[in-house]
Amino acid sequence: MIRFATLVALAVAVTLTLATTAGDSVWAQAKKWELTKEQKDRAAKAKNPVPANKRAESAANGKKLAEQNCAPCHGPLGKGDGPAAAALPTKPADWTSKAVQAEPEGALFVRITDGNPPMPPWASLPEKDRWDLVNYIKTLGKK
Repeated sequence: MIRFATLVALAVAVTLTLATTAGDSVWAQAKKWELTKEQKDRAAKAKNPVPANKRAESAANGKKLAEQNCAPCHGPLGKGDGPAAAALPTKPADWTSKAVQAEPEGALFVRITDGNPPMPPWASLPEKDRWDLVNYIKTLGKK
């Protein structure tokens, strides 16, 4: 398990690296994370494998995973206000926002899998865990 301090240190290191090795292009990134055509195609094909009657259990596991891996940047409530967020060149997504909640599940799955600097790719997480994160994120719009 990745520890909170490790993720904070990683976020700071990535930020410093980007700030010192890249020119204005890092700071000129679009605010909205647009998926590539290939990612859109993968997202359209990605279907949530968790049956509706198992989604609450899946989301509970997703919440634990988010607390362990995502909270340093996305914050404890998924609002994009974690302690490492201030050091990042791009603000982390607010999972409770209408924009994120409107995202199809497959698109969220692809975003989690591929990452987008400064967000790392989470393809190393088992596919089940990535779907658990998607199911957790989708619960945040119901509060």
